[in-house]
Amino acid sequence: MRQYLDLLQHILDNGTVKTDRTGTGTLSTFGYQMRFDLSEGFPLLTTKKVHLKSIIHELLWFISGNTNIKYLVDHNVRIWNEWPYQAFTKHKDYRGETLQEFVQKIKHDDNFAAKHGELGPVYGHQWRHFDGPDGRFVDQLQEVINTIKTNPSSRRLIVNAWNPPMIPDMALPPCHMMFQFYVNNGKLSCQLYQRSADVFLGVPFNIASYALLTMMVAQVCNLDVGDFIHTLGDTHIYNDHFKQVHTQLSREPRRLPTMKINPKVTAIDAFTYSDFELVGYDPHPLIKAKVSV
Repeated sequence: MRQYLDLLQHILDNGTVKTDRTGTGTLSTFGYQMRFDLSEGFPLLTTKKVHLKSIIHELLWFISGNTNIKYLVDHNVRIWNEWPYQAFTKHKDYRGETLQEFVQKIKHDDNFAAKHGELGPVYGHQWRHFDGPDGRFVDQLQEVINTIKTNPSSRRLIVNAWNPPMIPDMALPPCHMMFQFYVNNGKLSCQLYQRSADVFLGVPFNIASYALLTMMVAQVCNLDVGDFIHTLGDTHIYNDHFKQVHTQLSREPRRLPTMKINPKVTAIDAFTYSDFELVGYDPHPLIKAKVSV
């Protein structure tokens, strides 16, 4: 994962100080690309431990079309909790609950979860139910899979999560907003465009998530894996992450692990958490950092 460390150093060397929506402030660059050959190993960061369980469950949640955090909360995945909690603190139902108390209510009260755990039409909705006129919608992910199987040379193998009329209804507009597949010599590659990239906290998750999605789609379409290409727009380090970044840069990358996927799964909706096994992951210790909401 030298590519990722090179990105961190690029921002430190070339970044511009910018304000941002969260008020934290960033060091930012615009336009960067990384490429990962998925045949060389699963691109899960080794210079700090990354919580793979959260990545897998979040990806399965996206694929299901679900947009309520209850599924994630039930599986002890915390990465989306802050956004609905911030909205809840502004609601008339708020009674001073802490984030932890909010999460417990989501977990144990289905009515509360239905009301306050919803994120709006975020990733999963757009992937599986992109709304059009007259009540019509497109299951983008399934249509792309169908096209890969029937017309692998198509230049329209695209899933787009950026739906402008719906952005005001989303808890957070899509950061990883569009991806495109490409088939060549029996191998499936994927390129992601990410408009906004929190490089220390978010990008390691994004790399692993889309690499895994590429592997899953390749298996469903009876293809080998090619490259994952990660193209970044506003590429930034938050001002309260510099100590963590320097710690990570001081560490030497280790051998990439291998991801094994249950070969019996042949439909994108049929994958479950138990279908994935990571082998040979030996990372440096976890580095904690605060998420900016």
